[in-house]
Amino acid sequence: MSEYSLPVLRGRGAQINTHNRFDAHSSSVDPNVFNDEDFEVKTQFTEVFPKTIVNKVDSPDVPMGYSMNPYQGCEHGCVYCYARNSHNYWGYSAGLEFETQILVKKNAPELLRKKLRSKSWKGTPIMLSGNTDCYQPCEKKYGITRRCLQVFLEMGHPVGLITKNHMITRDLDIIEALHKHNLVHVAISINTIEDSVRQFLEPRTSTIAKRLYAVKKLSDRGIPVVVLAAPIVPGLTDHSILPLAKACAEAGARSINHIIVRLNGDIAQIFEDWVQRAFPDRAAKILNQIKALHGGTLNDSQWGRRMRGEGPYAKIIAEQFKVARQKYFPDPPVFEFNRSLYQQLKKPQLSLF
Repeated sequence: MSEYSLPVLRGRGAQINTHNRFDAHSSSVDPNVFNDEDFEVKTQFTEVFPKTIVNKVDSPDVPMGYSMNPYQGCEHGCVYCYARNSHNYWGYSAGLEFETQILVKKNAPELLRKKLRSKSWKGTPIMLSGNTDCYQPCEKKYGITRRCLQVFLEMGHPVGLITKNHMITRDLDIIEALHKHNLVHVAISINTIEDSVRQFLEPRTSTIAKRLYAVKKLSDRGIPVVVLAAPIVPGLTDHSILPLAKACAEAGARSINHIIVRLNGDIAQIFEDWVQRAFPDRAAKILNQIKALHGGTLNDSQWGRRMRGEGPYAKIIAEQFKVARQKYFPDPPVFEFNRSLYQQLKKPQLSLF
């Protein structure tokens, strides 16, 4: 790994604040004017009280039709995160502010219960989170995700979980209870087997070892767990696909799927700045390979294609995952949510508690 050409803020993904397209004014943080030994950008938390919490997902690329996010912004600081652009709608930059200005939806469990009790709701599975990680570090303090899981259990409602944090194991008691009624499915996101790479790409996520531990802890209890290798970044995470698949299979994952990196909106500027600082000797190669996956650009918004990429290199990556599944996940069990229990419990407003 090369030396930095420019200072890099410890524990942060983005090194700049990009302009908020909804704001006539903008702010920025330039780490070049600070000594990294005595400077750190602190995280701030703002409690908010939205009127709704469940969102319809209008994307054929996402398996679940509804999602909910207890937090906006994400401490994990993954430099490539597609959700960064959504922070503009809250008045913040997609850059450093996305990972340092976190909005905490304190009333999320109450809003969820209200939604699930409404006469019009049909019990369609809901994904936690879909935009920002429901188990980011501040969940340890606020416990909103845990309280939401209690609501799902109370109502007998199906829920999917996706996270990069081993904190999910804290809630094994509730997840096991949901699993007894076939109400929960878990995806753990792991895109590399090398923690040294993870530290740069995803600075405040759980280590790879702890995520594999979470896979094992859940799978040992029979809970359906898959691994989502997302995103695959050429020049950084694409060379360890088979070792990653092997480790996930040994931990008990039922399958592995992948998504190709794409740098939509402000993320292109954020990523380009970051890769020049963190990997100056191979920055050009990494960026050119990403472009090769998307028809010569860093982004692709076309449904379906945007997640898998296109061209010869995308096919090579896809073939590696095909081989990995054949070798390590030859006969993955089919999972289907139990959607009938919710209707049974909803009528008399009973509870599994």
